[in-house]
Amino acid sequence: MLKKLLFAGAALAIATGAASAKELKAVGVTLGSLGNPFFVALAKGAEAKAKEINPNAKVTATSADYDLNKQFNQIDNFIASGVDIILLNAADPKAIVSAVKRAQQAGVVVVAVDVAAAGADATVQTNNVQAGQIACQYLADKINDKGNVIIENGPQVSAVIDRVNGCKEVLAKNPNIKILSDDQDAKGSREGGLNVMQGYLTRFPDIAGVFTINDPQAIGSDLAAKQLGRKGIVITSVDGAPDMESALKSDTSIAASASQDPYAMAQQAVTIGYDIMNGKKPENTMILMPSSLITRENVGEYKGWSSPR
Repeated sequence: MLKKLLFAGAALAIATGAASAKELKAVGVTLGSLGNPFFVALAKGAEAKAKEINPNAKVTATSADYDLNKQFNQIDNFIASGVDIILLNAADPKAIVSAVKRAQQAGVVVVAVDVAAAGADATVQTNNVQAGQIACQYLADKINDKGNVIIENGPQVSAVIDRVNGCKEVLAKNPNIKILSDDQDAKGSREGGLNVMQGYLTRFPDIAGVFTINDPQAIGSDLAAKQLGRKGIVITSVDGAPDMESALKSDTSIAASASQDPYAMAQQAVTIGYDIMNGKKPENTMILMPSSLITRENVGEYKGWSSPR
C-alpha cells in the first residue's frame, strides 16, 4: 500500500511539473534585412524549432532594414500581439536597450541573435573575432604575408566590429602587410561592396588582398574588380552564403569565407528563450558558435545554410 501511495505521489509530482511548463505560443523575429539570405535562413531556423516545441506556435519574421525606429515599432508590435519570445538582430546594439526593457517588462524573453543587444536575456552569435581571424589568416597566407590590403568595413554592429578586430589582429603580425583602408562602410550589401570597391580600385593601383565583412560585399567587390579589369586580388569574407558556394566553384577573385550557421543559431536561440520562459537560465548568457573556413578546396563538402539540422 505504501509503495502504491509513493508511486501515485511521484506520478502526481511529474504531472504537476509537466503542467507547469509554459506553452510557447508565439515568437517574433526582427532582423537586419530579409533581402539577405543569411537572415532568411535564420528566420527558417527559428520557425522550425518553435514548431518542434509546439506545432501550433506562430512565428512572425520582420525586416528592420537596419533602421532603429523601424525596429522599435516592430518590437512594440510584438509586445502588443503577446509574443513569448523575441529574437532580436539589433540595428544598434546600445540604443535598442529601451525597447528590450519594454519587452521584458511585458514578460517577453529577448534573445539577441547574430549581434549583441544591450539588456537581452541571452545572446547567440558566431564567434566573429575568430571568423575574422581565420579569414584574414588565409588572406595573409595567399599573398605570402606581404602587400597592400583593404578591410572593407560595414554597419557598425557588434558582429562587424568583432570581425574587423579579428582580422586586424592577424594582419598586425605581418609587418610587410600594409592596410590601405579600414573605415569604409559598404552597407553589408552587394551594391555597397561594388560601389566601395570601385572607389578603392580607382584610388589604389596596387591591391593584393581585400577582406570584406560579409559575402554580399565580397560578391560586389569581385564584380567591381571584373568590371575594371583588375586581376590577382585575393578576396576573403565571412558568411558561407549560397552565393559564396557558387563563387568558390567559379572564376572569381574570392578565395575563402568563414562560414556561419544561421539556421542552427536561430534554433539554439529559440531553445534558450524557451528555457528562460520556464525558469531555466543558461550558465553563460553569451553563446559563441565557432566558424569554419570554406575554400575552393573544401567547398564541395560544405553543407550550406539551408539544410535542416
